[in-house]
Amino acid sequence: MTLQQPLQPEVYQGQFGEFTITDRDRQGVIIYRAALMVAALSFALGSALVLVQGNNPAVLSALTPLYVVFSLGLGVSLLTIHIYMASLHRLLQLFWLIGSVAAVVVALQSREPLALYVYEHPLTILGIGFTFATLTGIYFKEAFCFNRFETKFLAPLVPALLLGHLAGVLPPAWGANLLGAWAVLFLVFALRKTVQPIPPDIGDKSVFAYLKEQQTAHS
Repeated sequence: MTLQQPLQPEVYQGQFGEFTITDRDRQGVIIYRAALMVAALSFALGSALVLVQGNNPAVLSALTPLYVVFSLGLGVSLLTIHIYMASLHRLLQLFWLIGSVAAVVVALQSREPLALYVYEHPLTILGIGFTFATLTGIYFKEAFCFNRFETKFLAPLVPALLLGHLAGVLPPAWGANLLGAWAVLFLVFALRKTVQPIPPDIGDKSVFAYLKEQQTAHS
């Protein structure tokens, strides 16, 4: 009987040397994509409820737990996303934290549902909007790295919708259309990530190793 030899990990040639992809790397990508899917589904469901029954008090109350799920999914994705610039990665995480704290503060001090209060008080976007700045950063990263058409639309769409509402220049009908487009494109993005090969999401690990060496050398 011939013993089967264990499979050797595939060796990739990076910019600064060879590297291999481990099971842990793959698990990180799977978690990243699953977290994005959770965020996209909760956002799409919340958006659909707003567009169909936005005046229903029960619907408005249900948006708060959906937002919590969305925010947590986004937070988990930020823990596992691969970004070469560590400073940018930390900045996106900081933005998510600021937005999350702002949402908690608004939710605790308001007697109205979170979504309704934010809609009626656009200045709250100056705090909660940091969460969506983080999401926009992910869209921009995916558009830059993978040339995805949906993220090319999402990257400018999100700030346009939020800043338009903040400035009070966005007609309600336009806002509803932009929200619907955002929800659909976010779902398309998350779904397409599920069928994308895993190695590209991990990136060139030799670059990460090189940047870490450079940081250590200058510290």
